[in-house]
Amino acid sequence: MRVIIMGCGRVGEQVARILDAEGHDVTVIDYNSEALARLGPGFRGRRVLGVGFARDVLLEAGIESADAFTSTSSSDNANIVAARVARNIFHVPKVITRLYDPQRAEIYQRLGLATISSTTWGAQRIYELLTHDNLDPVMSFGNGEVKLLSMELPPHLAGHEVKQITIPGEINIVAITREGQAMVPSLGTLFRQGDQVFIAVLASSMDRLEGLMGFA
Repeated sequence: MRVIIMGCGRVGEQVARILDAEGHDVTVIDYNSEALARLGPGFRGRRVLGVGFARDVLLEAGIESADAFTSTSSSDNANIVAARVARNIFHVPKVITRLYDPQRAEIYQRLGLATISSTTWGAQRIYELLTHDNLDPVMSFGNGEVKLLSMELPPHLAGHEVKQITIPGEINIVAITREGQAMVPSLGTLFRQGDQVFIAVLASSMDRLEGLMGFA
């Protein structure tokens, strides 16, 4: 995949390193040469010095053949401008932008731009750890309305059926890993001691899940 990253701060740098290590074709844009230099000699991708939403800079970065574009600078305004240019002018198939202002994130999501609000995510994560320390989400969907949890089955639930921990539309057991093998359970599947259980749950139903799991 050919990916352009606008902004080589902490987030942009880490995304670039991860993608580069996985063998993707990565180009990083930043107006600060020192930021680009932090990528180090081991980085195999390209570095382009300049303003990340300027047409000539984007063309130099290869925007016309890019499969994905992400703007991760410290400026919400710059990130949005760059993302809209990538999506609306160069028609990059996948565009993701980071925003600090949650209200802006909601607006641009409605316009079809994929956004990551580190402010919203961070606040939600702190809330989860404070209020549901037995349930540690591994992934969130949308704006955090749905969580994916992974946990080792509490011993007292061994021998119980999946349907006893299921509330349609609120709490669903989506997978179980048992003895190194994953499966999609039915409502009648029996839990076994040592199962690793993956649960999709509405954020508003976390308290109900704690009760079902015996944590409350």
